[in-house]
Amino acid sequence: MASVRCRRDPCGVICLILTYFSVFYADYVVIQYVLIPAYSGSVWCTLHGSVFNLILLLLLACHSKAVFSDPGMVPLPDTAIDFSDLRSQSSRMSERGCEGWTVCSRCETYRPPRAHHCRVCQRCIRRMDHHCPWINNCVGELNQKYFIQFLFYTGMASLYSMVLVVTAWVWRIRNEREGDADKEGEEVPSKHLIVAHYIILLVESVLFGVFVMVIFYDQLVSIITDETPIEQMRNRLTVIKDRGSSSSSSSASLSLRLPHQLSHTRKPKLALLREVFGRGSIFCWLLPLHSSPPSVSGITYSALPDYDV
Repeated sequence: MASVRCRRDPCGVICLILTYFSVFYADYVVIQYVLIPAYSGSVWCTLHGSVFNLILLLLLACHSKAVFSDPGMVPLPDTAIDFSDLRSQSSRMSERGCEGWTVCSRCETYRPPRAHHCRVCQRCIRRMDHHCPWINNCVGELNQKYFIQFLFYTGMASLYSMVLVVTAWVWRIRNEREGDADKEGEEVPSKHLIVAHYIILLVESVLFGVFVMVIFYDQLVSIITDETPIEQMRNRLTVIKDRGSSSSSSSASLSLRLPHQLSHTRKPKLALLREVFGRGSIFCWLLPLHSSPPSVSGITYSALPDYDV
């Protein structure tokens, strides 16, 4: 059942406030100091204002979904579990189809394959990517779609605002050269304020635009390769350890440690994308709509795998 997932992490709360402040500040500057002075009385003012606010609306909707959606928390058992016979049960894993299930010593419960523990949320998250302070939540199996959409619309808003600011700046310089000298004295006090808003918005757009586009690229790469950053790091450490050992022992350890990697690489890229964005139309991938969860290995995990405990 859906519930409020917002954490009480001070860093996450500050990032949330900064995010919403930046969005509303950009909207204020674009409308008040860019569109109205440059396109006043023109249909372009309404058109640019509508498109820019539509992008911001989608941005806020995706951000809210990423903040308050369940990232895929592993349910905790109602009663305590005895893990003393865990090693003796390892031989039964392959017989019952529970390969990849591990035990979290912090949650004190079994967790499904590819689940990892988050120190901030203090819970295990299915296919955890990372904990993002900008959404004050983990990026996991169930909300990665909204997080990527938030990055996409943030990049679009940053690029759009930069184009509008540069266009308005060029228009203002051209009008100052061709304008009357009598109006120059009246516009000097407000001129410095307008230039300051332009510079602040340009800096904000460049910083946020470059930042989110890099993360957006990393997210798409992790989906296509079917490896989360945590799994990539573990695989790199495994390769480094294998290089230090003999060739025979390294090949044996690689087959034991990475049983899932070979099966993941066989999936088509489009199928991997549909597991995150849904199985509907590609155009629906751009909207923060609820999609059916991926059916890989089943999505409704219980607190316990099929073990005799």
